[in-house]
Amino acid sequence: MDLERRSGCPINLTMEVLGDRWSLIVLRDIMFGNRRHFRALLNRSEEGIASNILAARLKRLVSLGLVTRLDDPTHSQKAIYSLTEPAIQLVPMIAVIGAWGRRHLPVSEDLSIRAELLENGGPALWEEFMNDLRAIHIADPIGGANGSVTSPVLMRLTKAFLDVRAKMDEE
Repeated sequence: MDLERRSGCPINLTMEVLGDRWSLIVLRDIMFGNRRHFRALLNRSEEGIASNILAARLKRLVSLGLVTRLDDPTHSQKAIYSLTEPAIQLVPMIAVIGAWGRRHLPVSEDLSIRAELLENGGPALWEEFMNDLRAIHIADPIGGANGSVTSPVLMRLTKAFLDVRAKMDEE
């Protein structure tokens, strides 16, 4: 594990892993966007991550054991990135961060709907989502990447996002 260890404090060590500007965003896009290829992560990020930064973050997340990299059997030059169990266990923390952001920051309706649903669903929904993520990232990463294995929770979250975005486009 490639981890700077300034102290044994769990908050410090967690910040060493997740405290840079992009790591949580990359994990979010893999987790909530099911973006599993480099190009999808690069081109579909709302925040516009640079390719060299994305490459560095993916390499670091793999070295830290939060993401795995698997050759894509459909294309010799592509890789599939999948969440590992430690990354999946970040769902409750990400849900709480999203809830805090919704309450205290000027969020947009479309990009905050998933945070609202996760907050309202609470621990039961988080657990259901983590089980879905285990199915599409750990049990069958190829099927999860190509859509043959899906997450009902992710489908509900994505539908809510798309519905809000469509409503915003009408206005």
